[in-house]
Amino acid sequence: MSLSHLDAAGRARMVDVGQKPVTPRRAVAVGAVRMSAEAYRLVAEHRADKGDVLAVSEIAGAMGAKRAAELIPLCHPIALDHVAVEATLDHDLPGVRVRATVGSVGRTGVEMEALTGAAVACLTVYDMVKAADRAMEIVGVHLVEKTGGASGDWRRTDV
Repeated sequence: MSLSHLDAAGRARMVDVGQKPVTPRRAVAVGAVRMSAEAYRLVAEHRADKGDVLAVSEIAGAMGAKRAAELIPLCHPIALDHVAVEATLDHDLPGVRVRATVGSVGRTGVEMEALTGAAVACLTVYDMVKAADRAMEIVGVHLVEKTGGASGDWRRTDV
């Protein structure tokens, strides 16, 4: 398998998607922030000094998804039709789980947008709670499914 972001000489390049068909695309990515029980209680009881951690992280994740092309050098700017970021408490972690779903009708996939949305939401949780727990960990940011495009549908099966 060859890497599409490299030219014949091995130099990085943006892939030309101009001739690809316009099709519906969708991607879902997840991630989590593992934290101390004390930090978890602050989030769950809405006592974080910076505000509603879950709501702010969801907004930040949506903003991050829309800005993926500004952060990732060879990522195409995409007009997104849908972005939904859900941040939920997980007592067993303990911490916050994030799920970012992104959709578009276009010539290239939205996997990077979903991954960026999930990562930015997790980073926002960390930022808002770091005063209570600097040892938090952002874990498990990964793509769980994608639909559309020439490569077809894909779903992670090992989780």
